[in-house]
Amino acid sequence: TDTTHMHPTEVSRMGVAHVPEGRRVFRGMTVEDNLLVSSRQRRPQTLDELASVYELFPRLKERYHQRAESLSGGEQQMLAIGRALMMRPNLIMLDEPSQGLSPAAAQSVAETLKHIARSGVTVIVVEQNVHVVLPIVSVAAIVSRGSVRLIDDISVLRSARGLADLL
Repeated sequence: TDTTHMHPTEVSRMGVAHVPEGRRVFRGMTVEDNLLVSSRQRRPQTLDELASVYELFPRLKERYHQRAESLSGGEQQMLAIGRALMMRPNLIMLDEPSQGLSPAAAQSVAETLKHIARSGVTVIVVEQNVHVVLPIVSVAAIVSRGSVRLIDDISVLRSARGLADLL
């Protein structure tokens, strides 16, 4: 569905969640308030979703009462992803999820995205650090200088075309 001219609330109602570049958490709000602001459900479902996010990100549960501005970059990225998951999306789009993170934190984010995809949520990632996402993607689009150079199954790209030549 072309969402170009749709209002963001319409896109959200379609089950699409977005994690923007730079995380953009609500810095003055607590971790839990950041998560609850995205919930569209009534209380029982909201509590279930909150429990699911805390299970996926135990560190956020430990820090639920802290203001988001006090979190590390990796923890803020967890919070941004958790906030998107509170919407119970069918599709989640992430823009540069490893930006500004340590290699360990970036790897943790990649593993989380793999887990989310396995749960049945479609995950679309825009990422310059391709080595973070290569192990978790099934289809890749290579974009260079504003043009799509190639779209293919990742196994084909790895074996047949020599992905390194495209990067």
